[in-house]
Amino acid sequence: MPDTPAYHYAVIARALRHIDEGGPSLTLEDLSARMGMSAAHFQRVFSQWVGVSPKRYQQYLTLDHAKRLLADRFSVLDTSHAAGLSGGGRLHDLFLRWEAMSPGDYARGGEGLTISWGQFPTPFGDALAMATDRGLCGLAFTDEYGFDAAMADLTGRWPKAGFIRDDATVAPCIATAFGGSDRTETRLHLIGAPFQIKVWEALLQIPTGHVTTYSEIAGAVGHADAVRAVGTAVGRNPISWLIPCHRAMRKSGGLGGYHWGLPVKRAMLAWEAARTNM
Repeated sequence: MPDTPAYHYAVIARALRHIDEGGPSLTLEDLSARMGMSAAHFQRVFSQWVGVSPKRYQQYLTLDHAKRLLADRFSVLDTSHAAGLSGGGRLHDLFLRWEAMSPGDYARGGEGLTISWGQFPTPFGDALAMATDRGLCGLAFTDEYGFDAAMADLTGRWPKAGFIRDDATVAPCIATAFGGSDRTETRLHLIGAPFQIKVWEALLQIPTGHVTTYSEIAGAVGHADAVRAVGTAVGRNPISWLIPCHRAMRKSGGLGGYHWGLPVKRAMLAWEAARTNM
């Protein structure tokens, strides 16, 4: 329904996709027509949710912007931690509290664990979200590769767990993750191998609006030569957006890969740039 968060999420998700595909030549009039809205109404809704006009957002999607981001907002993780930009600051920024599954529980493949799941609109397209009784444990974006692929990916991580559809149980996590007005705490339940957990913890140390490189993450977790393994662990992050694997880039300034598609990664970086520069 119009003027509800779900409606706006759907509008913004479609708009971000059109902007990414259309490039700088796409005008406000063209874009608003595709959304079925007047130019003034669309610009107002877009600016309210993204923080800048569609035209300004287009500028944040370019490769040149990615390179400037790496040059100007490169976060050396040790420095960030020493300056108080990580850990508590990062968690406070997103109102997160997380805990990791024990190595023994991970090795058992989720045996005895019940995981609820649901489908939700977000600013970055439709999402598949999963949660245990201890918090959000999976968040995947389905527009690029489809719902079935995302479901197979997430369920395959815990082959012995039980899965039930329960949108109502998972919905509060999604509401707080994507701009819920109450700003209540989002709890995360991280399920991964010990090395993966260390990499995801390093990702949580990157301040909003900043980026880092895979080699810096490798150094931060004490395995400077394990850049390839770090890249794999970043790609295996089960909770996209909240654990910001989209902030990991190549040294060259290239975006690198993204598990749920580069259009989603570009949209996330541009969204954060817009929010940071408001």
